[in-house]
Amino acid sequence: MFKNKQVLLAERPKGLPIASTWKFQEVEVPELKEGEILIKQEFISLDPAMRGWMNDSKSYIPPVAVGEVMRCGTVGEVVKANQHATFKVGDFLTGWGGVQQYTTTDGKGYRKVDPKLAPLPLYLGTLGMPGMTAYFGILNVGELKEGDIVLVSGAAGAVGSLVGQIAKIKGCTVIGIAGGPEKCAYIVNELGFDGAIDYKNENIYSGLKKHCPDGIDVFFDNVGGELLNAALTKLRMNARIVICGAISQYNATQKVEGPSNYLSLLVNRATMKGMVVFDFADRYMEAAQQLSVWLKEGKLKSKEDVYEGIENFHSTFLRLFSGEKLGKLILKIAE
Repeated sequence: MFKNKQVLLAERPKGLPIASTWKFQEVEVPELKEGEILIKQEFISLDPAMRGWMNDSKSYIPPVAVGEVMRCGTVGEVVKANQHATFKVGDFLTGWGGVQQYTTTDGKGYRKVDPKLAPLPLYLGTLGMPGMTAYFGILNVGELKEGDIVLVSGAAGAVGSLVGQIAKIKGCTVIGIAGGPEKCAYIVNELGFDGAIDYKNENIYSGLKKHCPDGIDVFFDNVGGELLNAALTKLRMNARIVICGAISQYNATQKVEGPSNYLSLLVNRATMKGMVVFDFADRYMEAAQQLSVWLKEGKLKSKEDVYEGIENFHSTFLRLFSGEKLGKLILKIAE
């Protein structure tokens, strides 16, 4: 009998989640029913969206219920199978297994991955949801065109770093907004961005004036708040803003800060559109194949920031909001 360590949502947080937000427990894994598989999970994905899933409010996906295993993306190996039609013992799968060591599933929503083609963490990053988000967000929602001037917030993060690189591959000028000299140096020197604005150490409006003197065609926003408001002042005619996230507002205990410069959309005939990666689920393979090609060609770099131990879930999760991570944040949970 397998013992399963789990992290459950214990209460809905107000502001930044604290230790009591979650409950840690160890339970026995039940016997498999016919058509079920048991996956030993090796890595889990930590994403800003998880904070929104804890709120009991209308969204693009139902909230995690209090008492349920905390939702998250996962990758692991099938260790038991009871007459499953598609998956067998030894297969590696990625899906939504939650913050736990083992998950029992009928396999719906899971897809097979090959650890020989790419390291498993990559399937939670560039070849997973962040990669799909960046690909469809900038190319489809952002309607990227060669020669565009592209501004990306959260540029050193899992999605933003890929958005900027894809835009460079497509022949665009790319400016990233990131926090701190290390992250700004990373996106310019390693990822090939044309410039970086350090929002923690320089005035965002001055930074935009310096790096985007001719304005911007596309703003890919992962942060929201004042960064979005500032970007609105630099729109070119027919500019496009992609609202992918608003991490600066996720832990707000007061009214969410919205853009006061929105009339720039009218003046510049610009658009601002939200995007949710699940809308492109039927095209994930298309993105994964192209991203894989760019990785092999060396045109795309992937950075995974991996920490260990399911017991360290809370402290690792908080790195999403403190900025103490680079690239895709991942937790290794298998013993």
